[in-house]
Amino acid sequence: MSAYSLIVEDGTALARRVRRGELPMPDDDDLADKYLLVDDLLAGAGLGWYEVSNWARDDAARCRHNIGYWTGADWWGVGPGAHSHVGGVRWWNVKHPAAYADRLAAGVSPAHAREVLDPETRRVERVLLEVRLREGLPARALDADGRGAVPGLVDRGLVAAAPWEDTERLVLTRAGRLLADAVVRDLLS
Repeated sequence: MSAYSLIVEDGTALARRVRRGELPMPDDDDLADKYLLVDDLLAGAGLGWYEVSNWARDDAARCRHNIGYWTGADWWGVGPGAHSHVGGVRWWNVKHPAAYADRLAAGVSPAHAREVLDPETRRVERVLLEVRLREGLPARALDADGRGAVPGLVDRGLVAAAPWEDTERLVLTRAGRLLADAVVRDLLS
């Protein structure tokens, strides 16, 4: 089960209505209350969190594609707008279905653009994504400044430094899941 907060995306009808004052922006406190309610309801139904916005009955029921994404594995996306990542190279296809079909019919790659991820970008993305997992982030993925931020995050109740498989890992607490972006900022600043 996935439960993501509503994000008002630029260029959408919702964003235009919010900008015109027809609808309010989502309220952060209301979103947090709803997250806690969902977490309680899913836990009550026997589903445990395995990523900030995802719950499953057991490890076998986890979304393998998403786990691969969050752990930096290789993955191929197929279709208009699909993204892929193999060996530190990320690329994405043209978005429009007609352009995608035209490229395939012409025997041309549907890829629109690509980027090669340098080691620092890969490290930053690892922190950003793996800290969201129930297993947490290995402390060795942090630089000295990130390791220095850990005691403050522990004191604020946002992460628990937990030994796991003989490796120190940072695991978000329930409060930390609500403030995961702030935790990441502290770990990367």
